[in-house]
Amino acid sequence: MKIFRGWRNGLSATKLAGAAVKPVEGKKITGLMDSMLNGIQRRSGESQQSHSNISATILQALNVAGLSPHVSAVAASSTMGINDRAGTSGNAAHENDRSERFTTHSFSNSAGSRSYKLYVPHSYDATAKRTFALIVMLHGCTQSPDDFAAGTQMNNLAEKHGFLVLYPAQSANGNGSKCWNWFRTEDQLRDCGEPSLIAGMTQEVARNFRIDDRRIFAAGLSAGAAMAVILGETYPDIYAGIGIHSGLAYAAAHDAPSAFRAMQGLHDATVESSRNHRHTTLMPTIIFHGNRDTTVAEKNAGIIVQHVLATDGSATSLSKVQSRGEAGGRGFDRTVYRDQAGHTMIECWSIDGAGHAWSGGDRSGSYTDSTGPNASAEMLRFFFALPQSQAPVR
Repeated sequence: MKIFRGWRNGLSATKLAGAAVKPVEGKKITGLMDSMLNGIQRRSGESQQSHSNISATILQALNVAGLSPHVSAVAASSTMGINDRAGTSGNAAHENDRSERFTTHSFSNSAGSRSYKLYVPHSYDATAKRTFALIVMLHGCTQSPDDFAAGTQMNNLAEKHGFLVLYPAQSANGNGSKCWNWFRTEDQLRDCGEPSLIAGMTQEVARNFRIDDRRIFAAGLSAGAAMAVILGETYPDIYAGIGIHSGLAYAAAHDAPSAFRAMQGLHDATVESSRNHRHTTLMPTIIFHGNRDTTVAEKNAGIIVQHVLATDGSATSLSKVQSRGEAGGRGFDRTVYRDQAGHTMIECWSIDGAGHAWSGGDRSGSYTDSTGPNASAEMLRFFFALPQSQAPVR
């Protein structure tokens, strides 16, 4: 299953939605599932943990089909993956407290309305003199803020390092598969469409909380990564850096057919002409892409790097360093571009054998690969090492 596939199959899904489908009672499904798994467990001697893993996988599949009876697949997987690892009942209270810090909001402007979720860490103090960084996390197709938060574990990192996390939510009305519309011209411009909504909610959070406006960053996966690129292109005055996982370059497409070509690495003239619309300041960018990604070709990572280097003649002013490494059981090639002061301004990771999934992610979320380098932690390292992040905290 691929994260863009839901958007790709949106037309078929719409046709199916119009057919008469007989309701299925979720309790009967899960009851039968448990009975079958218990029988398998007795015959094969599988552990209860294995039983739980299989159950969570099936629940996730049921949820995607709209048949999950009680909770979302993310909630079921999260309970298995996080609470079981914690191993104590005391952590349940901690998780409840943490959920109270993960709140839902809504933002509207002339382009429409979108909801978002905001995570505020325990260390946040509205009366303190210090300010806090803000990370904007953009989910991929078929995902939600809760799903993306679980898979990237960004809220846990927010607790550890003391920053806020904003998760914009694409609506079903905005896109039937909940993809950000990165491929539509009207959603690639400043003060228009979805970029204006995301930038608007970012500014709303910055106004309502003690956010350091020099340390606001955006990151995303797949369609969310493509939208993060658009934010970096259209709002460089708001975002100080972007993180791209399995994404595409700015203006890589202008409609659905060209989007399919772009995902395959077959870009049209729109990409080249996009240089005419670029801002003149280099946008610090960190990129992750699996070299076995069959949904969005890895070639797109290189195109993104080329676009960033095309900004204000940066290709001639940055030094390039390539290295080979291993993390989380996967090898990787990393290319780093540094300015004359030694600051890393562009970083591109090519991960061996990885597909279309968040590297080093948690299995409690969808479209994650628990192996490989931890993309969430590496993105934070990159963001917080940028020159503006090293300035005295205000």
